[in-house]
Amino acid sequence: MVMQSSEASRVRFEKPDMDWIRESNMLCADMHYHTNCSDSYTSVKSALELAKKRDVGLAITDHNLINGSLKARELNKDYGRIIVPGIEISAWDGPHILVYFYSYDEMIEYWTKNVKPYIHPSLWLAIDKGTEWILDSLEDVNCVISGAHPLGYLASVKGVQKAINRGILEADIAKRFDAYEVICSGMFRSENIKARDHAIEYGIGFTGGTDGHLLHELGHVLTVSEATDLDGFLDDIVKHRNTIVGLEKQIPMKTIMGLASLSRISMHLPSSMIRKLQLIRYHGTHNYPE
Repeated sequence: MVMQSSEASRVRFEKPDMDWIRESNMLCADMHYHTNCSDSYTSVKSALELAKKRDVGLAITDHNLINGSLKARELNKDYGRIIVPGIEISAWDGPHILVYFYSYDEMIEYWTKNVKPYIHPSLWLAIDKGTEWILDSLEDVNCVISGAHPLGYLASVKGVQKAINRGILEADIAKRFDAYEVICSGMFRSENIKARDHAIEYGIGFTGGTDGHLLHELGHVLTVSEATDLDGFLDDIVKHRNTIVGLEKQIPMKTIMGLASLSRISMHLPSSMIRKLQLIRYHGTHNYPE
């Protein structure tokens, strides 16, 4: 595994220093945040109000849906935040994939063609396509792709590196990502360090975000860049010119966040169980998702 390096020094496990960020005229954003358009209880308006108060930007990355991101665009005229158009796509084989777009039009076009048709009645759970298919569909799209919480949550395979480690996916697939999420506040420090070191090993960039499902979490992990606009901010991820700064949540707060998310997801529990049974039934047949 890769030891401490100049690349590793771009990942800082500490509370974001907002005075330093402001004095340096840097852009910053929490690149992984959820609203009540998926499995959070936080409204888009509340998120924007807090983002303005804390002087941070954000990417609303709801599961498989772009309603929250589009609403943020509409409301942001009153808040003046940097908003990164984004989505978190849940692949049927486990990994969650963060996709950031350079424009809302590109996000809408991609989602309409490649996500919307494959959304299951359990809206926020896996779509009917796998990781490789999703990456293929993004091949010619103007976007930045990051592996969310690469080491997964607990025993789940909700991270691409976890899927690689378990032999579900080949290791080479990691190099098709532009970045790994190297500080996710829902993960443990050891897992974030592994995510960072794997990203360095693969030669890909860094993103960071809270994976926030509660309002107060917003901005506790930031992706920071010297860029002056959205294009430059996203380019700096790919060009390894950004800094990730933030801290993980304590275990009690991780538990509260998990319960909040679970209470929302439970609304779709019946259709979720049907989906699991379908995957078991059609495994190894032409009806199994790509």
